[in-house]
Amino acid sequence: MTLNEPGGVATSPVISILPTICMISAAIAFLLGGSDSVRAQESEAPAAEAYRDFSPDGAWCWFSDPRAVAWHGKFSRTYAGWVTSEGDVAVGAFDHDKKEMVRFTLHEKFERDDHASPGLLFREDGRLMVFYSKHSDSSMRLRVSRNPEDISSWEEERKLSLNPLPREKDPRAVLCYANPVRLSGEANRIDVFWRGSNWKPCVSSSLDGGATWERGRIAFSEPGSGAGVRPYLKAANDGDRRTHFAMTDGHPRNESTNSIYYCYSEGPDFFRADGTRIPTEGVVAQRDMDRVYYGGPGDGGPGDAGEGTGRSWIWDIALDQKGLPVLVYTRLPDESRHIYHYARFDGKKWIDTRITPGGSWFPRTPQGKKEPEPHYSGGVVLDQVDPSIVYLSRPVDGVFEIEEWKTLDAGKTFTRRAITSHSKYSNVRPVSVRSRVGSSGPRVLWMNIRGRYVHYTNYETSIKMNLLRK
Repeated sequence: MTLNEPGGVATSPVISILPTICMISAAIAFLLGGSDSVRAQESEAPAAEAYRDFSPDGAWCWFSDPRAVAWHGKFSRTYAGWVTSEGDVAVGAFDHDKKEMVRFTLHEKFERDDHASPGLLFREDGRLMVFYSKHSDSSMRLRVSRNPEDISSWEEERKLSLNPLPREKDPRAVLCYANPVRLSGEANRIDVFWRGSNWKPCVSSSLDGGATWERGRIAFSEPGSGAGVRPYLKAANDGDRRTHFAMTDGHPRNESTNSIYYCYSEGPDFFRADGTRIPTEGVVAQRDMDRVYYGGPGDGGPGDAGEGTGRSWIWDIALDQKGLPVLVYTRLPDESRHIYHYARFDGKKWIDTRITPGGSWFPRTPQGKKEPEPHYSGGVVLDQVDPSIVYLSRPVDGVFEIEEWKTLDAGKTFTRRAITSHSKYSNVRPVSVRSRVGSSGPRVLWMNIRGRYVHYTNYETSIKMNLLRK
């Protein structure tokens, strides 16, 4: 059995009253993915506390990426970055063979805000680049490791003034979120995307491994949208020439019909998923992209993947084995009802499938207070190596748990497997490890709320990985 859509409710198998048949039924259900499979796997999955810490103190926002990446050279290691409860920007490396962890603090007491979590990128020579900024910063920070595959020694922190206009000339020229990509087919050009001038997604490029950078420019903006309209961006690239983008109109708190859009770039040009070139003079408008989901009432019209049922928020983008884009996002018909969706382009059209309800927001709202971030879902991301696999966080018996959902029929149906169950503390914001090879290292990391998460400036969390403690 599978979890059939669009309802997302598992079909319950018939349970015999005979003990032996009960055991057989449970085993069959476990293998076929029915509702008893969910219960059986949840009962057998470890609590989050049984898993190893990538960091005992760490948090991240989901709009700086890559947060976790594997590099296979002289060593096989997984690297990740985070910001601590004291505001330290830090990175760590887990050695797959030795099962050892090394951590390094890049900037002490930088900012106590999970928006300051870094984006990681490896240069072609194996040296790690780490990009980060404060929630509203005047410059992007960059540190580069001195040696390949080594996070024990670093070049001095650099401040990159990337916005089109400096802050003294434009008060809205602030930076937030770091999203670096490297294109091997473009002479290893490095692009970094961020939320910058006028709160719009911006881009700057380096052709010399990060030594020098072009003055940045606004990459995406709907004509006439002011500083209060801030698109949220996710990016993935094919490692060669194309970078793929998914984004929103703005923040779901402010945009009641917040929709999801897609396009890709190759060289200086931008395209829809079917290869149609988008006419542009340097700034791409959402109206010219694919509208994957329409957040307004009723049918979004031709080219949209499904009917609108309220505002949404993008969570992740990845590429399947054919190089076609896959997205996951949340629909938010109301603040206490978050619904996870899976959208893929099949070569001709977008197909959108409901995965499962994701519960409500996860921050612990103080008693008597109104939740300031009611659209903070537990989280849903794609496996960056195999986007037929989805990692998500949803409440089970009052605690957010991490689950793996897999589709074998291009998103029509899903089976699920619990990664954590019966946890003492909630588990949120999973992230897939990019560029991993084989099965020796972790596949997914996540935040464990070991103390509190009241606000993005008030948290006490750890970073877990799906490797059990010994």
